[in-house]
Amino acid sequence: MTNETDGVRVWLVERGYNNRDLIILKYATPDGDRVFRRELAAQAVDADSVTAARDVSPDDLEAVDETDRRQRYATEAARMAEEHDPDDTV
Repeated sequence: MTNETDGVRVWLVERGYNNRDLIILKYATPDGDRVFRRELAAQAVDADSVTAARDVSPDDLEAVDETDRRQRYATEAARMAEEHDPDDTV
């Protein structure tokens, strides 16, 4: 994690699609307690737009209430951090 004034490091933990042709990316903190959600138009996604991690404002994070989801996010964040540099495209 970086300094709170600079942002919070979050790792890609989930990618999905919805019926409005949007790609939904979820990035979570390493402990899985907070999540950042990003929606992108499928046409706007290029090779460099989805990275393994991002630094986001603490104000843009939401709490993860479900214990199972927190654990799943923490596991996936740890895997991504182990296998990728933050700027790797995934």
